[in-house]
Formats: sequence, structure tokens, C-alpha cells
Amino acid sequence: MDIATIIGTILGFCLIVGSILAGGTGIGIFVNIPSLAVTIGGMVCSTLIHFSLPQFLSVFSIMKKTIVTKVPSSNELIQKMVNFAAINRRDGALALEQEIRHIQDPFFVRGLQMLVDGQDVDNIRDLMELEIQYLQERHGTGKKILDFMGAAAPAFGMIGTLIGLVQMLSNMSDPSGIGQGMAVALLTTFYGAFAANLLFIPMAGKLSIYSAAERTCMEMITEGICAIAQGENPTTVRERLQTFVSKGRREEVKATI
Repeated sequence: MDIATIIGTILGFCLIVGSILAGGTGIGIFVNIPSLAVTIGGMVCSTLIHFSLPQFLSVFSIMKKTIVTKVPSSNELIQKMVNFAAINRRDGALALEQEIRHIQDPFFVRGLQMLVDGQDVDNIRDLMELEIQYLQERHGTGKKILDFMGAAAPAFGMIGTLIGLVQMLSNMSDPSGIGQGMAVALLTTFYGAFAANLLFIPMAGKLSIYSAAERTCMEMITEGICAIAQGENPTTVRERLQTFVSKGRREEVKATI
């Protein structure tokens, strides 16, 4: 679980609410249902127009992914591959079948199962790289959805503000109501900026970071399994996988053989 996303979101809400309360005006004047409906409702409608319904509904699982995604550490992954390479050299590929039940990652399990089944190295690589490609495309679509929502929320906030200004300026007979009307009109801009900059845009960025880390992890798994399928020794497997790690961290993630 990514505690940074949770802490950032909670602290962001607390910061905004605290600033409002510190102003002494009370939080009630910042609550306006029509303004909220224009901003959030407009954003949802435009997202539905831009994307298909299944893509839109997937946004909830996408947002969840920015919180609960866990990418295996490089050290842990390299050590597993070194161990599997040693088992393969000593006992053969069939001995790895017992190790599959201890692995939680479906991509890792699929690769090992193809190795145990004796599939050709090129076939293993092609299938695993194809899965990586389509996973990245799905993640790319998820990021596009969040980016679009991050752009649409402030836009509809501005539309709501314009609606409020038109309504206010069309009724100038009571000058005492101008200030209140202006405040209500600006609320939609506030809602849009708040939702975009605290939720959608940061989550799109976090998804992009996780997607890149997950791709690297999957590429390491692919290289490791293909190296084992070619019968390479544990040292060679370790050295190959350490190329995915920066030079400064290679000693830190140096697996034991």
C-alpha cells in the first residue's frame, strides 16, 4: 500500500479546510450544491462523451491502483531468479513447478509455467512481451482518463463561474447581493481547481510512475525466465538482471548464490 498517496490526500483536505476555518467565515459558505453539480457533473458527462462506458467505470479501479499497488523490490526479484536458476541447473525445469505455488504475481507464474512446460525461449519471450505491451496500453488509457478529468474539472468550474456571473449581472437592482452572488459564482472555480490539483492530476502522475516501475519489474521477470530457459548459470542470471538497476545500487541488490 502506498501510504504517501493517503497521507498527501488527507493532509491536502486538512490544509484547505483549515485555511477556510482560519478565515473565520465558516465552512458553510463554501458548500453550494448547484456549483458542485455543475463542476463534478459536467466533468463526469464530458468524460463519458470522451471515453466508452467500460473505460469510464474502470476509473475507480485505476484510482485504487494508485493506493494499493505493490511492486516487488529489485533485490527480492533478482534473488528469486538466482535461486530458480540454481534449481534449474541442479534438478531441471520440472523441479520449478513446486516453486510456482509460492508466487503471487500472475505474470511471474505464467512465465514459470511456460518454462516448466518446456516451451521455446523465443515463444516465452514473445508471449511475455505481448502481455507487457497490452498492460502498458491499459495503464496508458487509465492515465488518459485521469488527465482528462484533471483538465475537465477546472474547465467546468469556469463554466459554472460564468453562469453565476451572468445571473448576477442580469439582476443588478439589489447592489447588496452582488458580493454574495460573486462568491457563489467563484465557488465552481474553487471546486474544479481543488478536484483537479489534489486528486486527478496527482493520481495520473502516480499511475504513470507505478506503470513504469511495473514495466521494469515485468521486463526483469522476462529476462530472468528466458535466461533460465537457455540454461544460463546463476551468476550470469544475476549479472543480467543487475543491468536493470542503477550502478550505485548494484552492490545493494547483489543476490547471493
